[in-house]
Amino acid sequence: MMTDMALFESRLNRHYDELKWLYCELYEGGIEHFPALVEDLLIRFAERSSELKKLDSEREQDPDWYKGNDMTGMMLYVDAFAKNLKGVRKKLGYIAECGVNCIHLMPFLDSPKIKNDGGYAVSDFTKVKEELGTMEDLAELTAECHRRKINVCMDFVMNHTSEEHEWAKRARAGEKEYQDRYFFYDTYDIPAQFERTCPQVFPTTAPGNFTWLDDLKKYVMTTFYPYQWDLNYQNPVVFQTMVDHLLNLTNKGVDIIRIDAVPYIWKRLGTNCRNLPEVHNIVRMIRMICEIVCPGVLLLGEVVMEPARVVPYFGTVEKPECHMLYNVTTMATTWHTVATKDVSLLKRQTEIVSALPREYVFLNYLRCHDDIGWGLEYDWLRSRAIEEVAHKKFLNAYFTGGYFGSDSRGELYNDDPASGDARLCGTTASLCGIEAALERGDSEGLDRSVACDLMLHGYVLTQSGIPMLYSGDEIGQLNDYGYKKEERKADDSRYVHRGAFHWDAAKLRKKKGSVEERLFSGITKMEEIRKAHPVFLNAAAVSTRETGDSSVLCIVREYAGEKLVALFNFAPWGKTAWISEDGTYTDLLSGETLEAKDVPVAACGIRWLLRKESSNII
Repeated sequence: MMTDMALFESRLNRHYDELKWLYCELYEGGIEHFPALVEDLLIRFAERSSELKKLDSEREQDPDWYKGNDMTGMMLYVDAFAKNLKGVRKKLGYIAECGVNCIHLMPFLDSPKIKNDGGYAVSDFTKVKEELGTMEDLAELTAECHRRKINVCMDFVMNHTSEEHEWAKRARAGEKEYQDRYFFYDTYDIPAQFERTCPQVFPTTAPGNFTWLDDLKKYVMTTFYPYQWDLNYQNPVVFQTMVDHLLNLTNKGVDIIRIDAVPYIWKRLGTNCRNLPEVHNIVRMIRMICEIVCPGVLLLGEVVMEPARVVPYFGTVEKPECHMLYNVTTMATTWHTVATKDVSLLKRQTEIVSALPREYVFLNYLRCHDDIGWGLEYDWLRSRAIEEVAHKKFLNAYFTGGYFGSDSRGELYNDDPASGDARLCGTTASLCGIEAALERGDSEGLDRSVACDLMLHGYVLTQSGIPMLYSGDEIGQLNDYGYKKEERKADDSRYVHRGAFHWDAAKLRKKKGSVEERLFSGITKMEEIRKAHPVFLNAAAVSTRETGDSSVLCIVREYAGEKLVALFNFAPWGKTAWISEDGTYTDLLSGETLEAKDVPVAACGIRWLLRKESSNII
């Protein structure tokens, strides 16, 4: 059997030449500093527990372990869900009951009480927020998760630190060494040149890309918010230290590292400071470093662009980068379809994603911790007489209940009255109309809203990739307006869908006929069906069909002798899918046997029609 040292050297040798080449290409004098990087990797490898090394070896033997149809994730805030990490550990039984085997813990590393951007302004990468627990609690949670076959994902904020990070404090104290880990300028000359080509992320709430520090009489780069200082990855100390922090967290048992805001991490004057070649070199190096030290760990890239444009972040077969990426555009287009009742754009984007190599793994979701940005395909929509500004205004009016006939109850985020642009916040249930129907005591409207909620989750579960639930959606948790009474949250409407988990409501998941039970049982049933049929595997061939009705989407999946015809009706009244597929099918959801010809679909309904070819079943 290979010794630990021999295993490390074998993995290192596999990547040594490329890793050294990329490092020296990025950093002047890198040849002198590279041995220190290798030494750091060896130290972290030696610290890695025998249990995690065993898991690494198992996953090396099955590199596609995460590409099956049995992975379902859930995003949650530790404090909102169970107060602290120990609380989450006690609730793992509930998580398993949800059919979930991957939990994405929203930012839990140490950050200021205020000016923290929901935890994305990290003040200490080696410490858990005091109120959430300790690093030991994290290790105990991940160990228990592994015993239950549950994976753990966390956010790693690479682009910036909080202004209260030790580096920032020492930079602010005038130490040149630490100022060089950020972007500091004595005058506005160079910042002004950056501003000419670098877009603003939040032009309304945080305009510009630089902040003036009056006490220091200097400008510092702050792409996101003034209290988040951009790190300078042109400094090798920054890269090596951040990599070391990442490996420390993987050694606590984290299975998936979500690299936050990855396109922004390299800055160069005269560019838009987005998606630069050096970004890909850094991500590629991180991928190789993980394959040396912790090959069981996956990289999830947060790249907020349409699927066709995010593809470079997967890398190549020979030189892979991220294992998984978010399917952000499809999420936004899904809600656009809810409002317009027209599936044409969603159909188009389904076809675009389906045409990509089946090796690519996307995370698919309806809602997450963040807002919904309307980054739709406006060039294509314009050909259908839909203009961007007017359409964004329509969508925001619809989902805030300001459009005739809308039962949605969302809130705007970063509303810009001048441009009419804004993002949207709200839980899935409230955006689907459940909140409004309950307020009115409208049983018919409630049935329709619950059906819409289930139909949307069914669409997510039909897509190739990994479905991600947002904690509370499985029981139809509504908007929480209590954030407006808390000073540190009142100005951030994203907290409307970040409220505390309603454990009393969760008990109702076992009360027949309750909203909670209808959603919980409906979602978990679809999850179980998805896991039971190979046609839901990432390897399946996926295509669409014309239905003869603009409100009905038809997706066809084919694999291993199974053919699934999935129908989704976005209209609040019954429709017919005018399709004609050969053979007799079973609706996996209703149990009905029927032909896939001129199929009736209920209001906001879903059908999963399956046909098996017995001779090819595996």
